[in-house]
Amino acid sequence: MSPTKLNQQRTSLHIGEVETVITSDCPSMPSTRLVIPLGSIKIGREHFKHQPPTALEMEHAIEAIEDELFRIRESVASGSTLFTADETIRQIARVAGIDDQREPHLSRELVEQTFDRLAALAMGRPIMQDRIPTDLRFAATLLILREFMHHLQFSSITFFGMES
Repeated sequence: MSPTKLNQQRTSLHIGEVETVITSDCPSMPSTRLVIPLGSIKIGREHFKHQPPTALEMEHAIEAIEDELFRIRESVASGSTLFTADETIRQIARVAGIDDQREPHLSRELVEQTFDRLAALAMGRPIMQDRIPTDLRFAATLLILREFMHHLQFSSITFFGMES
């Protein structure tokens, strides 16, 4: 591994059921660990009453997610590389058409495209026209990931480790 890679800032993202944990590491600084009350089950229970969620339910969830991200935005290492070992984010990658064993990166653009597919279902597109999961956990994780990457300016997320 090159010296540039060794000195690179890394941010790991874990979207749990009731909270999201963000850890930023930089070789020249102490590690930063943030815990925010955004979890896939928590967001689903608090904001989604339908499966798939409605457009209004998704908008309310996005507002709650944005509020939390605004609060922590200065604490996340800008310019760092984003990593995850989350199985639900791997599932998002597969739905987006990425085989995470061959291509370990999921771009923000593909996350946006996957979100657009979910939004189309929320706005009434028949479920039979798309093979995207409509369960609340998947939808909430997708929203959290999308907003995190968008507002904190991450262009992609890289998969590492075994599924957790």
